Amino acid sequence: MVKNINLEYANAYSEVLEILNRMSDENYNKIPKDMIELFRENQNKKHEFHYNIEKEFDEQNISKRARLILAILYRDYWATEEQKKEIIAKQNYERQKIEEKKLNKYNIDMFKKRVQNIQIEEKETPKENLEIVKYKKSIIKRIINKIKKIFQKKSV
Repeated sequence: MVKNINLEYANAYSEVLEILNRMSDENYNKIPKDMIELFRENQNKKHEFHYNIEKEFDEQNISKRARLILAILYRDYWATEEQKKEIIAKQNYERQKIEEKKLNKYNIDMFKKRVQNIQIEEKETPKENLEIVKYKKSIIKRIINKIKKIFQKKSV
C-alpha cells in the first residue's frame, strides 16, 4: 500500500514538472526553488507523461494527485488575494460538509450515552472503602530479574 502511494506521488511529481516546464517563466519563477527540487528528487523518471499545450487542461490525462498539487500551487503562488480567499472559503465549506457527514454517520449521541453510563457507574461505587493494593512481583519474575542482573554484571 505504501509503495503504491509513493509511486502515485512520484508519478504526480513527474506530471507536475512536465506541466511546469510548459508554463511561462513568470509563473514558473513564482514557485520556490526548493519545492521544484523536491519534485525533481522524488519524481518517477520512468513515468511517461506528455502535456499537449494545444489541448485544454481538462482534456489532458493528468492524475488526481497531480491535479491536487497543481491546485495547491495555484492557490499559494499564482492566485490573486481575492481568488485565494474564495478558494480557502470553498475548502473550508467542503471540510465542514465532510465533518457533518462524519457526525451523521457515526452518531455522536451514541458516544454521549456511553460517557453518561460510565459517569453513573462511577457515582455508584463507594469511594470510602477503596484501599491501595500493593503490587508484588511473582516469585518467578523476581528470580528471572535476579538472573538478568547477574548476566548484566558479567557482560559489563
